[in-house]
Amino acid sequence: MEIFRLVFNPIEVNTYVLSDGSGDCAIIDCGCYDHHEFTELTDLFKKKNLNPVLLLNTHCHLDHIFGNGFMLEKYNLRALSHIEDEKNRRNAVNHAILFGLSMDEPPEPGGYIIDRQKLSFGNTELLTLHVPGHSMGSVSFYSEKEHSVFTGDALFAGSIGRTDLPGGDFKTLISSIKTRLFILPEDTEVYPGHGERTTIGFEKETNPYFVRG
Repeated sequence: MEIFRLVFNPIEVNTYVLSDGSGDCAIIDCGCYDHHEFTELTDLFKKKNLNPVLLLNTHCHLDHIFGNGFMLEKYNLRALSHIEDEKNRRNAVNHAILFGLSMDEPPEPGGYIIDRQKLSFGNTELLTLHVPGHSMGSVSFYSEKEHSVFTGDALFAGSIGRTDLPGGDFKTLISSIKTRLFILPEDTEVYPGHGERTTIGFEKETNPYFVRG
């Protein structure tokens, strides 16, 4: 599987495009803020001859859903997300104003995903892992075959997601990471919502939120 990372919008979210050679692709956290950024994404589709068939949100904070409207307009593709993040989706316009940004009302999701639900595109299967703490409906998407997990804003390289936003809880996030992510094989590549990739093993050994000095 090829994994393409594009960094979008003023909050610098990682948008991932997953391609497995079938011609179909999945998009995780489409963060395109404007038409220029959306053109960058669609140019990638054209260059790689990709057909977007699956749009996923790790959670529904504004920076992770800016591009959902573009995807619906051009590809008639609605995002899948966890129902416990609906409040964040509905409040995204007001949250954007607080950041000095603007956005249209994000579209309704195409459906709600649950813990352990399997999602597929082309020849690839992703397992949904509910990892609350950064937000109530935060999820990660794990590919056992590709030794990869897309963690949104739960786990970063050397850090964890903030927990001071509505629905966030520090103890819940720490527990979620330990029980849902750190049980994955240590060579699993971690693709976070912001910043560079890492591995489960490296974070278990070095992440300051889990390693006592």
